[in-house]
Amino acid sequence: MSRPASVLVAGSGVMGAGIAAAFLRSGAKVRILSRTPDRVPDKAPGATGVARLPDEAPDLIVESVPEKLDLKQRLYAEVEARYGGRPILATNTSGLPLEDLASGLAHKKRFLGLHYFMPADVMPLVEVIRTAETEDAAVDAVVAGVRACGQNPLVLNRPIAGFLINRLQHAILHEAYYLIEQGICGPEEVDLAAREMFGPRMCVTGLIEQKDLSGIDTHALVQRAIVPHLNHSAEPSRLVQDMYARGDLGVKSGKGFYDWSKRDPKKRQTEARTRLAEILALLDRQKRGGGA
Repeated sequence: MSRPASVLVAGSGVMGAGIAAAFLRSGAKVRILSRTPDRVPDKAPGATGVARLPDEAPDLIVESVPEKLDLKQRLYAEVEARYGGRPILATNTSGLPLEDLASGLAHKKRFLGLHYFMPADVMPLVEVIRTAETEDAAVDAVVAGVRACGQNPLVLNRPIAGFLINRLQHAILHEAYYLIEQGICGPEEVDLAAREMFGPRMCVTGLIEQKDLSGIDTHALVQRAIVPHLNHSAEPSRLVQDMYARGDLGVKSGKGFYDWSKRDPKKRQTEARTRLAEILALLDRQKRGGGA
């Protein structure tokens, strides 16, 4: 299946600019629909900023506008009014149900989810989520496009809240917040466990293969002992919701789980991005058999 040769990214925020940068690597002609098109070249060098939908239909439109159902659906209506069902229409939503987003579309077979992670042009995995109506040709074309960007498509056969990666992430976080609330540990201990145990091991064996390697018999018995004691609440963490209500928003407000008043968040974010790129490069060399 041929990959998209022309891509329109709707939204020039951090995610939109990152998605555009990824598709520029594939050699695609990339435009960004933005309220400030003159700023696009600085955000995504090589992309063209446009203030309205271009006359010529792109092969793929990636919608990355704010998470408001009505805002996204208005854009979809404009897209179909101008292009019909010619382009593939993909949404980068993190939480809105794909079925609700697609409810007003006349060309549902051309619609799917294309979920990126921050930073969008660096993270190697991109979730491709089909609905019951999505045609195989649309999925195949998007998968080919993601691969041409040097990223790996992770295809989900039907939409589900949170998709795959966020569901796994929130399951871990739900338990972590419970342990912090109960005073069993602090955020520092949770992060230490994630960085120095989960992270390195999962880089090598993943989550499920590790259970095969360590033995399903051991895992099954330990599961019986631990699972009944996990936090199975269906309610969002009170700890996090109270922080949100107080305005403790992390680096945005200067305080979250950590006190950022005497730390440089931009320096920390740059450092994290650099280290992430180094780790991903090492993993790629190992995968290709290049060693360290």
